[in-house]
Amino acid sequence: MISVKEAIEILKANCNKTEIVEVSLPKSLNLFLAEAIYAPINVPSFNQSAMDGYAFKFEDLESEFAIVEEIPAGDIRTVDIKEGEAVRIFTGAKVPDSCDTVVMQELTGVIGDKLVVKDVGLKLGGNIRKEGHQIRQGDLALEKGAKINPAAIGFLASLGITKVQVYQKPRVTILATGNELVKPGNPLQKGQVYESNTIMLQSALNNIGIQPEVVFLLDDLEQTKSAIKKALISSDILILSGGISVGDYDFVKPALEANGVEELFYKVKQKPGKPLFFGSKEDSLVFALPGNPAAALNCFYMYVLPAINIQLGNPKPLLPKTELPINQSYKKKSGRAEFLKACTNGINVDLLEGQGSDVLLSFAKANCLVFLSDEIVTLEQNDIVEVFLLPS
Repeated sequence: MISVKEAIEILKANCNKTEIVEVSLPKSLNLFLAEAIYAPINVPSFNQSAMDGYAFKFEDLESEFAIVEEIPAGDIRTVDIKEGEAVRIFTGAKVPDSCDTVVMQELTGVIGDKLVVKDVGLKLGGNIRKEGHQIRQGDLALEKGAKINPAAIGFLASLGITKVQVYQKPRVTILATGNELVKPGNPLQKGQVYESNTIMLQSALNNIGIQPEVVFLLDDLEQTKSAIKKALISSDILILSGGISVGDYDFVKPALEANGVEELFYKVKQKPGKPLFFGSKEDSLVFALPGNPAAALNCFYMYVLPAINIQLGNPKPLLPKTELPINQSYKKKSGRAEFLKACTNGINVDLLEGQGSDVLLSFAKANCLVFLSDEIVTLEQNDIVEVFLLPS
């Protein structure tokens, strides 16, 4: 049995990025760039009016201007003005090369075709977005490993970019085992439980844009061996839920061995989620998670999600971590780490009621996990603890 730290190090050493693929910009959301992108153009590509108003030469400001033209956004004409002239201009429109200042329309007076400027604080170059003020051609736009969020998609589109190189999403299969499991919506008999792990794990994967294949199994060795064999061919990551402990009906580990899966670690000194298996076969990674729902989700966030993040090229694959004072005292056993469901307001952190490995109610309320390492036994109120922030 190994420590959490050892398990994470083994995980990192055995995960590799997926293949690089080119995708259209809309399909790149939440993926990570496999290349640095440099600006192919200046943005904006011309001197651009920042508001509705009037453009003119600043040196003529003492004069009354004659309004000689109107320039809406998108107008590509070349407009030239003479001394004492101004043009009506709208937000986003190209400022004529012969103009160097724009005054907002609210600070002007207009009688007929005559303009009087009333902005006493106006300065040379006012209200003009200079060509290339956001980014200049050849400058680094987004670095390799940058996450593509909606703003990044908009920014890249403003550069005229339609496709990007990213790391391919891994193919994921979830295998759920257990004779006691019943799908929600069906009658429940005494001794049975509604199956929640697959829909929970599927939702966690959907949250990062991955649509897994889901397969349900009975507690049967041959069926489990066959399902694992098939999934290893079609998946980059195989996640098994339940059946990984040492009971008479736990067939996952022997089925993995029968399929030639190399064990990288099995059992971690942690609560919840001690009977966690991590292995590999060729290019496929295998995680066998405990059957208890809170333990399964804890292992997903601490191990499976980081593995996926590494494959996607995320330079920071682990959950974001901070240190905060805890609002309660707490005691635990030495020799094993604990992950405690908690809530934080960013200033301190509160432990939640219901820390059992089967309890999802508290997990549903949590926005973080308090991590207590092996050697910690006692916490006092206001002690500083490590806090892993859960995905929103």
